Amino acid sequence: MPKPTLVPKPKPQPRKRPQDLLKLTATPIHPFDLAHNLDTSGLVPASNLITGHPNDEYVTAYYGVAPSILRTLINLWRETIPPHPIHSYTFLDIGAGKGRAMLVASELPFRQVIGIELNPAMADIAQRNLSLWLEAHRTDTTAPPLAHPFEAPVLKRLLRRIETRFAKRPGAPAPAFDLLYVNAECRTVLDQHPAFTRLFLGPVAMSPQDHVADLAAIAQQKEYGSTGDEECAIYRYTGRST
Repeated sequence: MPKPTLVPKPKPQPRKRPQDLLKLTATPIHPFDLAHNLDTSGLVPASNLITGHPNDEYVTAYYGVAPSILRTLINLWRETIPPHPIHSYTFLDIGAGKGRAMLVASELPFRQVIGIELNPAMADIAQRNLSLWLEAHRTDTTAPPLAHPFEAPVLKRLLRRIETRFAKRPGAPAPAFDLLYVNAECRTVLDQHPAFTRLFLGPVAMSPQDHVADLAAIAQQKEYGSTGDEECAIYRYTGRST
């Protein structure tokens, strides 16, 4: 009788996401960079953003937000009549990448603009961009001070941290936290969260200049196209009802 042979069960292959097929690109240079002598252009896929952090598996890519979309979204946020004036708010960019959103936000009178970026190489690029920007705007006394994107699991952890930090405490003033979400693919996480209220959802159009730049950049990626807008959302932390 032949001796039985054990065949090892093949290991399951990791799921292929559309963003896993993205290609690293450094061109074309976005008009925002040409105008300000910066480096916020290009697309950096997840495979080039590995740091060893547990959240690496949820990283998507770096692709700088269209300045016109962020400016419009901030204007839409201001139309919601936030409970405090804009100069009372800190603009916090989670996953700042090369820092483009921070620089665009610094055009407005936020109290402070802060970026958080886990990837050291991207953070170094952002720091160089911030240094160039600050030097170019050093005579602008109205500019706010500048200090040094992911999937649903990371978003859920972020919301837990926010809720812990901003939970109402007896005798404390009502907390103010609004979330501006560009390319709101994981918005159902927020829609189902009992402590956040959606104030806006819809497409936000790029300027013609930004759309031309987007078409040129996305043309190098087979899995994506450019529609000239982004689905965006605005949420306000309102706390859980008791």
